[in-house]
Amino acid sequence: MSAVTVVSSMENRSIQILSIEADPVIQSGLIACLNRFPDLHVAAEAQTVASAELMLADAAARRWRDSTGEPIDLDLILMGLPLRDRPNATAHLTFCQQVKATYPNLPILLIAEPQSPDFGTAFQIGIDGCCLRGSSILDLVASIRRVAAGETSWASAILQQVSVGGQTRPLSWRVRLRFASLQQIETTLAEVNTNLSTDRLSPLDRAILTGRQRELKTARWLVKRLFSAPDPVRESDPNPPILNASSQLVLSSPLAQPERVNPPLQNLFERIAAKLQSNLENLTSSRLEIDILRSDKKRELFYLILQQFEGLIDELRFSQVTIDQLSLKLPIILQDLWSSVTTDFFGRYHTLSTEDRHVEIIPILLQDVAIVQSEILAKISQPSELFNYLLFKTPLTIDNTICAFGSPAAEDRASALLENLTIHMANAVMQPLLNRFGNLESMKSGFYDRRLLSSREIERFRNDLSWRYRIDRYLSEPQAIFESEYRLLIFTAYGIKRTNIYAPRPQELERLTGIPLAVTLTLELRDALSPRLRSATTFLGSSVVYLLTEIIGRGIGLIGRGIIKGIGNIWQETNRNR
Repeated sequence: MSAVTVVSSMENRSIQILSIEADPVIQSGLIACLNRFPDLHVAAEAQTVASAELMLADAAARRWRDSTGEPIDLDLILMGLPLRDRPNATAHLTFCQQVKATYPNLPILLIAEPQSPDFGTAFQIGIDGCCLRGSSILDLVASIRRVAAGETSWASAILQQVSVGGQTRPLSWRVRLRFASLQQIETTLAEVNTNLSTDRLSPLDRAILTGRQRELKTARWLVKRLFSAPDPVRESDPNPPILNASSQLVLSSPLAQPERVNPPLQNLFERIAAKLQSNLENLTSSRLEIDILRSDKKRELFYLILQQFEGLIDELRFSQVTIDQLSLKLPIILQDLWSSVTTDFFGRYHTLSTEDRHVEIIPILLQDVAIVQSEILAKISQPSELFNYLLFKTPLTIDNTICAFGSPAAEDRASALLENLTIHMANAVMQPLLNRFGNLESMKSGFYDRRLLSSREIERFRNDLSWRYRIDRYLSEPQAIFESEYRLLIFTAYGIKRTNIYAPRPQELERLTGIPLAVTLTLELRDALSPRLRSATTFLGSSVVYLLTEIIGRGIGLIGRGIIKGIGNIWQETNRNR
């Protein structure tokens, strides 16, 4: 097998990458992950520096060709820096120095261990960026895009170690544990992704690998939350390292440190993740689609949505979308989030065996995007306010009071909005499954709560959902619009509850027609007539009481007195005659 392999592509990606990695397993997993992004393409891979030199020579001579025969221009070198093999690490750095001297406009991005002693040397050579092994693929992709755009991207944990003399200081045990754990998870995840990319897997093996992939992603998310990297600015250190000028420039760049771009965002996710450890039972009076799931699957789905949402925020921040563009693209953004979560939760290649054929469920589930959009995604409360708050630090208006970004009131409201979005997104993921494959035994055994396994219970559950849709569409939602409030689903220590928040909705009120409009008119008519009816009822009641007590009662009393008096007179006459 050749040390260098040119990877053919079906389409010309905008960022052409030369990947240099000695470990073939990590290399194949890295290529599979990067090629999933439409703007990235690993055009060639090399396992040794010598092979990479030959590839650069071919690229300089424009001998790289795509599937259509057009020449490929190299945009970036992605190099894994070894830790234990010191001679090989020195050769890698020497190669980087030669590339910078020969091709000064060709950026280089390193992937290194957190204990690497070569960070200072890499700074001096002029390496454009460095990611730590164990970082998430989204962080790596963001760094690739920044470096390819001519910017620098150094992980903040690396900047904590760099000093003027190139010396390093050890990382804390929390950071070492974090990176070691993430490295092990990413390595295993790369192997799983590589195995899933093959076409010779049986349905059982593919289902097992898909479940392991979801478990690894959840474990990675939890490790990142529990052992988050310390903020170098807030960390108390009596002898902080003195950074060189280039390091100071990197620190001042908001794109160089995604951990510090929006600190409340990390706190927000940690806050919701802590709530997910509590009970997730539905405590509202209405059925939810997620009620059919087992508690472990429900928790897994919520974690996956939070993870995907976090990556979505990073993607939107990198794309530098404006507020006006965000409002226009928000329905598509929510649809993409729903599609991504659905694919990852059930497995991209999840296949069901029916009586006569095998069916891949993901393409069928994604066909219901129009129904999901109209019935669930379009009714998520204040998504634009949530995205604007997280991306642009826009203040939130709470009960006609403007609350600044990061204030306790704003954090509470943002948490409630994100929890509501998470729950509704989970309902949107389950809705097509209940419509299409709700009564299949394989889905019951893999996902359903044991109390809802029988066909009768499932049909009753689906009928309850149908009635809830009708009640929400014709009664509950028009009433909420007319009362200027949103009804949010939130996580509590006891389960999922419903809460109401005030928000003017005049535009939605003007768009109501048909039965929803009739409901609001009925409510208005009731509000207009009920005080008068209560007054009239009170008056009539008082009149009846007066009539009964003052007139009829007195009349009956006089009659009674007359009868008693007559009886008394008769009795007296009878005694007198005797």
